[in-house]
Amino acid sequence: MLNGRREQPLRRVAESIDPSGESVAIVAGDIGDPRTSRRMVELATERFGGVDVLFNDAGVFAVKPFLEVTTEELDGYLSLARGYYFASQAAIAAMKNRGGGAIINNGSMWANHAIAATPCSASSLAKGAVHALTRNIALEFAADHIRVNAVAPAVVETPLFDPILTREQLSSFNTFHPLGRNGQSRDITEAVLFLADEERSGWITGVVLPVDGGVSAGRN
Repeated sequence: MLNGRREQPLRRVAESIDPSGESVAIVAGDIGDPRTSRRMVELATERFGGVDVLFNDAGVFAVKPFLEVTTEELDGYLSLARGYYFASQAAIAAMKNRGGGAIINNGSMWANHAIAATPCSASSLAKGAVHALTRNIALEFAADHIRVNAVAPAVVETPLFDPILTREQLSSFNTFHPLGRNGQSRDITEAVLFLADEERSGWITGVVLPVDGGVSAGRN
């Protein structure tokens, strides 16, 4: 089950996963609107019998000084946090019918560590809320066998940075990470798959896992 604001990119990804459409479905819409989350869960239940795993991965990132952030920009970030909240709410109601499940939230290294060169208070505020949500609902639904964890990436080379960094600027962040390189999508994918897998991580819940090339270990 795939969600995003734009239908055409969703359709392209769905076709790359399964051209027949039998094992993939899409719901286009703003995840900040609770109705979008409800449609996702309803369609997942109708098509696939229920919900076992939710990956909350909505994100926007911009470097902007604190005194320049507008009300509209802050509202946009908070809308993403609201999306995580209500997507989790809808999914947990369905997971309880299945006897358990796993939620993985995409947080941020910046929510744990402010970086002087990249002021991003609005984004960090929203992702810090995601980290708090992760711990709170992990505890609340542990008895229902619903595990809730998060990953906190540093700089990962995805289209998220295209509007704000050139390829050369993005490459300059390689040395920011103690392991000597920016993250790649596969780095996040492997961490998410681990946290989603009951066999491999069934005794882990309420964790915000740094996937950051060593940034959180200390100053490089």
